[in-house]
Amino acid sequence: MVVDAEAMKDEFDTVPSWTVRAVETLGREYAIPAACRGSGSPEALRWLAGKLALDTETRLVDVGAGMGGAAEFVAREFGPEVVLVEPMMGACQAAQRLFGRATVAAAGENLPFPAGAFDKAWSLGVLCTSSDQPKMLRELRRVVHADGRVGVLVYIKTVDDLPNQPEGNNFPTRAGLDRLVEDAGMRIVDRADLADFASAPDWWQQRVTECDDLVAERHRHDSRWDSASEQEAIITGLIRDELVIGTILILGPTESGKSAAAV
Repeated sequence: MVVDAEAMKDEFDTVPSWTVRAVETLGREYAIPAACRGSGSPEALRWLAGKLALDTETRLVDVGAGMGGAAEFVAREFGPEVVLVEPMMGACQAAQRLFGRATVAAAGENLPFPAGAFDKAWSLGVLCTSSDQPKMLRELRRVVHADGRVGVLVYIKTVDDLPNQPEGNNFPTRAGLDRLVEDAGMRIVDRADLADFASAPDWWQQRVTECDDLVAERHRHDSRWDSASEQEAIITGLIRDELVIGTILILGPTESGKSAAAV
């Protein structure tokens, strides 16, 4: 399946710019919850950060960072230096306005960094939107040092055929994801499903809801809001019915993967 980035432009380019303006109206305390869409709950992010051993000495690249909420969350709690990579300019600009982090406009399949440039890498909820999933995983592996670990949150399908297929998404099966990891010269060091973690606390979810409501109030008559809302509703329904689930993998290099990264 070829993934069409234009199909998700409204959701991942236009809506972030609207979200920034909503956060600026509501208050800076809304920024991280509003910018963490599709990145898991705070507990899932803490688990991921712990497994990657993020600390003040770590240089982390977030590939497909969106508005940068997840990276900002771990930067504040664990202290790594974070670099954001995001192909959609609206999301890049949103991340810069909300958090002031270094942000590079680039696709995950073609990262503009030399081999081994980072200690760790992660990509959260992005692989299913990639136009070339094997290449994206290889790029994540390439830009970390030889022994560096990679974290991915991937939405996978639990059935062969979905009743509704969101545009621009290609969900692998669990077995298919495992094969992609192996083909990229990596191995699964640890894994967990999003369902294993507590949901976001009430105050967090309330801030997300208030931000969403303000965006809807301002833009519900815009066709781009309709398009993004339809996409989100399809994915939400698939997750609710457990036809699509989120799984988190901690990846390390195989011996062959170490050799390839060193070339």
